[in-house]
Parts: sequence; C-alpha cells; structure tokens
Amino acid sequence: MHHDVVVVGGGAGGLELASRLGRALGRRSGPRRVMLVDRSVFHIWKPTLHEVAAGTLDSHQEGLSYTVLARRNHFSFSLGELRGLDTAARTLKLGAMHDEEGKLLVPERQLSYRWLVLAVGSGSNFFGTPGAEHAYVLEQAADAERFRRHLQAAFTRSAFAADKRLGIAIVGGGATGVELSAELIEAHQETLASLDAEQAFRLDLTIVEAAPRILAGLPDRISAQAKTALERKQVRVMTNTKVQALQPDRLVTDQGEIPADLIVWAAGIKAAEANAGFGLATTRSNQFVVNEKLETSAAGVYALGDCAACPWVEGKLVPARAQAAHQQASFLLGVLKCLLHEREPGNGRYVYRDFGSLVSLGENKGVGNLMGGLAGRNFFVEGLIAKWMYMSLHLMHHRAILGAGGTFVLALARLLQRRVSGRLKLH
Repeated sequence: MHHDVVVVGGGAGGLELASRLGRALGRRSGPRRVMLVDRSVFHIWKPTLHEVAAGTLDSHQEGLSYTVLARRNHFSFSLGELRGLDTAARTLKLGAMHDEEGKLLVPERQLSYRWLVLAVGSGSNFFGTPGAEHAYVLEQAADAERFRRHLQAAFTRSAFAADKRLGIAIVGGGATGVELSAELIEAHQETLASLDAEQAFRLDLTIVEAAPRILAGLPDRISAQAKTALERKQVRVMTNTKVQALQPDRLVTDQGEIPADLIVWAAGIKAAEANAGFGLATTRSNQFVVNEKLETSAAGVYALGDCAACPWVEGKLVPARAQAAHQQASFLLGVLKCLLHEREPGNGRYVYRDFGSLVSLGENKGVGNLMGGLAGRNFFVEGLIAKWMYMSLHLMHHRAILGAGGTFVLALARLLQRRVSGRLKLH
C-alpha cells in the first residue's frame, strides 16, 4: 500500500496536519495521497485527559472517530502501531492489532511513502522509581478511562467505609497534576451532593512535587496563585519532596510516607524507547533529532510534537506543548503542499513562538500568562477570563480538524448535553 504522505500518530499535531493537508488536496486526490496511522480508533485532545480521568468529561462524547474525520477531511486512516522503518526503501511496518479479547483486528502489514511524518508523542517518565506499576498514568484515553472507573469505585467504597475517607496522591505538580487535582475536587463535590449525609466521605488529596514550586515552567506569580487556589480547596501541596518508591497503598518520600488509595503519576514525559530502533538519530530521551525544517537524519522523514527534539534558543529544545505541535503542523503543511505540487519548499525554517500558558483550576477558574504580545511584556490573566481562554484553545483545535461550522455544532451539542446530564459522568 503506497501513499505520498504518511503521518504516524493522530495526536493534536498529527491529526491537524493530515486534516488540513487532505482538505487542501480535495476529495479526489486527498484519500489516495495522505494516510494517517494511529493505534486508537478515536481522537481525544490530550490536554482534556485529566477531565476524562476525573469523570467530568465524557470520553464517548468528546472522542472523535478517525474514520469519520478521514472522510470529512479527505485523507485515509489505518489502525496500527509503528514497529519498523526502512528509510532507504521508504517503507514502514505496522504491527498487528488485537481487540480486548485478544482477537486479531488487523494483521501486520507494510506501507510505502514518499514523505513520512512521525508524530508518535511521548509517554510517562518514572525516572527509575521502584513500584511504578502501582501508579495510574494519563497518556491515552484508555488510561484516563481506566482511572475513572477505579475512581468511581473508590468513591462508592469510601461512602460505606468505616473511616469515610479516600486518599489520592498525584506525583508531579505540572499542568496535568494541578488540573487533575482541581477536577477531582469538583468530582468529589458533585458526588457528595448526590449522597445521603451519613455517606459523605472526606477526600484527602496530595500533590507531590520535587521542585521548589508547582508549575515550575511558568512564572512565579502563576505558580503562587495556583498553589493558593488549590490549598483553598483543601489540597495538600508538598514541594521539595522526592518520591523514593510507590507501594499499593502509599507513597514513600524523603519527607515521610503518604497514605494513598489511588496514585497518579504525572511527573514527567519521555519518548518511547522503540524510537531508538528505527535507524534515525535520537536523543538520550529517545526523541528524534530534527533540524530547523523539522527534518530527521533520514531524507523524506520529518517529526513533530513531543517525539521531536527541535532546536529553539540558547541551546534549549522546543517544549513539549500542544501549541508547539500546532505550530509545527502548520509549518509542515506548507512544506508538504509544496512537495506534493513538485515545488521546492524554499529556505524557510520553523521558529517556535511561545504564546504563554493557561492552567484550568476548576469549572470557572483559571490562571495563565500571555507572552510576546504588546511591547514584549507578559500579561497575566485569571478567573473566568482565563478559563474562557483555556476553553478557546480546545475550540481552536477542533476548528482545525472539523472546520468552523462543525466546531460550532459540536460545542452547542455538548453544552445542551451538559445541561441535561450534569457535569459528572458516571457511565
């Protein structure tokens, strides 16, 4: 099977690139020239996984089918996982996929390409911590759903337990850990509202961060505001605390043990070890080394998003953020459109622009900073305005893959559904 452009990975960057490229080529040539490969059958914007995990966002409602998106945006989709790459022959091998019962869904197969884009994302980095198998991660929709099921079972057990208590520990005070804690507080409050007074239980929620402050990659002011907001919600925030081991019912840290019925690991990301076996230059953290045109060490092979080690400023790499993947997808769109029309892409290079960061602290709260705007200053936003801006980023992603009309209809449908079913999803 041959396609001119094969995009491996249907995350934010990969899906946006395939969608926009397919629409540019049109209904007739798009499906036979552009192929998207992913190991899942539906797409969820990764920054919303903490909401799925807490049960405040329905993955079945939020998830978008790749096959439907392929039809709407004029590209082809294939279920599969990258297992091998021959850059000389310009072929790649996809491993066989099985269902939950172990039955074969699609066999192992081979694709050929003229240009390949690797957008395979990243996974969790446990830094060699013993007992990692006792922690939940939020890498994919399936991980978030798994945690949600166990969370709701834990809520039920705690309501009838003698001590009326549930302990949850989140390792990592980055955006994922902070946002997950805020959503868990709201899920707990929603649950208590539906219980009898005798079944009310306490949620002991702890964030453990090795750095001196949470949200270490953001300005001090944002970090301080987030810490204050969480502590007002009775979240225990422990900074300068290193996790030494994970046990089934507790965290072992250099500051003592923390009892925890559920543990979530959100302390770092790392590219897949398999990346080092594809014959491309990689970093120590298994990211593909790319130049300023997002080209890897092999001709015709590009990489974007979390799996790409892209140079930035002062020897730093472009950070693993959704905005970087979006910008890289836009850059490669221009490059690939030129190549598909047999034109030279020119000497343009990818330059990352940091527009700032926004963090959700609950249903109507948020904090963030907007960078590089007027006179090079940083502008801080908080409260409902920050929350609305945070939500607008989600809508911008949907606009890239659904168009303006589709995004408006989807947003309206979800608003109406939420009015009817409530915020907490129990199914």
